Parts: sequence; C-alpha cells; structure tokens
Amino acid sequence: MPPKTKFDKEAIVNAAFEIAEEEGLKAITARSVAKRLKSSVAPIYVNFETIDDLIEAVVHRVFALADEFLKKQQGSSIFENIGKASLAFAREYPVLYRELAIQPNPYLASYETLEQSMIEAMAEDELLKGWSDEERRQLLLKMRVFQMGLTTMVANGQVPSWMEEEAFEELLMEVGEDLYLAQKAKREGKENE
Repeated sequence: MPPKTKFDKEAIVNAAFEIAEEEGLKAITARSVAKRLKSSVAPIYVNFETIDDLIEAVVHRVFALADEFLKKQQGSSIFENIGKASLAFAREYPVLYRELAIQPNPYLASYETLEQSMIEAMAEDELLKGWSDEERRQLLLKMRVFQMGLTTMVANGQVPSWMEEEAFEELLMEVGEDLYLAQKAKREGKENE
C-alpha cells in the first residue's frame, strides 16, 4: 500500500486560492478543495477548524497579493499608485476583484475606515495642504467613484475594443488631474466670495 500523501496548510490554501480565483470564495468547500487536492476532506479539517478559517486564510493571501501590486507601483502619488494597482489586480484576478471590491462582504474594512486613513494620507500631499477634511473627502469620493467604475469595467471585460491597455492608466491619471483641478477651482471660488 502506498504511503498517504500529507497536505500542509500551504498546499490547502493554494488549492483553495485556485478555486477562489476561478469561481469565487463561495466555491471553497471542503469537498471542492479535497477534489482539487485529490484527497479526502480529512487534511482540510486537520489544518483548519472550519471552512471559514480556510476562506479567511485565502482572503489574507488575496490582500497580500493586492499589497504586492501596490508596492510595484512607482507613481508620484498615493492616488496614482492605488489606481494603477487596482487596474492591474482587476486585470489579473477579475473574479476576486468582483467578489471583494464590488460585492458586499465581511472581509473589507468599512468605507469610513478606509476613507479616514486616505483623508489623513491626503493631508500629507503638498498639493492638498491647507484643504479641509471635507474638501479632501469630496475629492476622494469623486476619485474613488471614477476609479471603481473604470476598474469594474476592466474586471468585467466591458472596455472599448479600440482602447489599448496602457490607455486605461492614462485615462485614470487624466481624470484624476481633472477632478483635482475642478475641486481646486471650486475651493478657490469659495475663498474669493
């Protein structure tokens, strides 16, 4: 009788990640992972108390990947880096992007938590010094609406066939600049009243 193959946590998370990448997190079950591993469900439950624990490990892997995408960016601002990283992630992992960024889920911090940390980071930007939290908040929301829309189009394959891949990054930067200039003009208009 051949010896039983042992699966460690890493192998199990890898198999579950592959399933999530193809079909989404909801497709991760003990049976689907065992089938991917060509084993029984026993190794899964030896390494993880529940399937939710395994899904959480996969989500941590996804967030680590997202951080890697962000670290690869060499833009001049946090907005540029986040926007470009989001586009790249949506291109490479469209199922995971849709599931984690578009659909409600318990894995992401609340919008208010993310918003507050971004507003604080924006306060450090030389171009936004002297702006109120509310002015930065409005700019952030406008930028995020556009970035999420564009990234969702990319993840869903709903992009114009005539646009080259690099054009999306250019569009992201162009609209970001337009939004900044519009918000700046609005701010200056209020100051001159």
